[in-house]
Amino acid sequence: MRPNIFARILLWPFSVLYGIAITSRNLLYDIGIVKSTSFSIPIINVGNLSIGGAGKTPHVEYLLSSLMPYMNLAVLSRGYKRKTKGFRFASDADDASTIGDEPYLYYRKYPEVTVTVGESRTVAIPEMLKYKPDIQAVVLDDAFQHRSISPHLNILLTTFDAPFTRDSLLPAGRLREYRNGYSRAHIIIVTKCPEYLSSEDAENMVNELKPYPEQKVFFSRYEYNTLYGLFDTQSRLTLSEDMDVILISAIADTEYLHTYLENNVRNVYNLEYEDHHIFSEDEIDYLEKVFMETESENKIIITTEKDASRLSMLYTHIKKKSLPIFVLPIQVKIMMDGEKEFDGLVKASLLNFKS
Repeated sequence: MRPNIFARILLWPFSVLYGIAITSRNLLYDIGIVKSTSFSIPIINVGNLSIGGAGKTPHVEYLLSSLMPYMNLAVLSRGYKRKTKGFRFASDADDASTIGDEPYLYYRKYPEVTVTVGESRTVAIPEMLKYKPDIQAVVLDDAFQHRSISPHLNILLTTFDAPFTRDSLLPAGRLREYRNGYSRAHIIIVTKCPEYLSSEDAENMVNELKPYPEQKVFFSRYEYNTLYGLFDTQSRLTLSEDMDVILISAIADTEYLHTYLENNVRNVYNLEYEDHHIFSEDEIDYLEKVFMETESENKIIITTEKDASRLSMLYTHIKKKSLPIFVLPIQVKIMMDGEKEFDGLVKASLLNFKS
């Protein structure tokens, strides 16, 4: 949620101070006083200028899915809100509490990919390669502001409804750095676009973003797939117009998801928590209460795949309640007939890599 106009005015002096600090830091990297580290394999970074909600996780998944058949991939995340410290390979002994919800999601969905977490990318990548030298490329999850690493391919995400061009610096706005930081991107993806995006709207967005000649802009949207059971992935369900849904979520931006559900079911009741929230047994008890009090003969509980990673830590408590919790998976669709070009650019970049 963005601060209202009065809050933004009050917070503006703090944004100025933050801006001075982040600009000074970036300048040290730009003029070479502080060096960025390069590696012997290509590093692909997926990030954004804002503090969340651009769709980073499903776009990382898109890259993993498209590149897995051709090379040995690893994904590296800091593992936000995990209880462990330092570098760590994901394993069957882990859950969202030990490696973070997003890495745990990658680990469950992409067993062929090496999933790792580490606060320091410059420490984690050499550690990763020491134990797994056959890794051919690393995808960095949310490292656009981490200038200590020089990525081979820098992919910047920004949303269609709230692009970085209309935002301001923290804490008055949601930007982690000034808008001109977009100049470091090789590719810009405008995410969460409406299903039917006109050529005129796409052109207007490109004109607003003002990409550099060497930058390429793509547009993407979400496609929602068939629901599956939280603890029984073989159990499938299709949404219907006579269905009432209780949505439990803890992600940065639910507006796109809400719009989809409201267009496909009768009613949506929202239980929303802050991004990356760790659910408690008391909150599951409250979810049960809301579900039981919802007067409907056709009602279910829906959550996102990222939230499911955290809900699964309460397996015993949820299981004994027999709540019909289903997971709504999403996948990224590159729009405007740009999928082939985008995939080609990424693959060509990797093929042309020189250490």
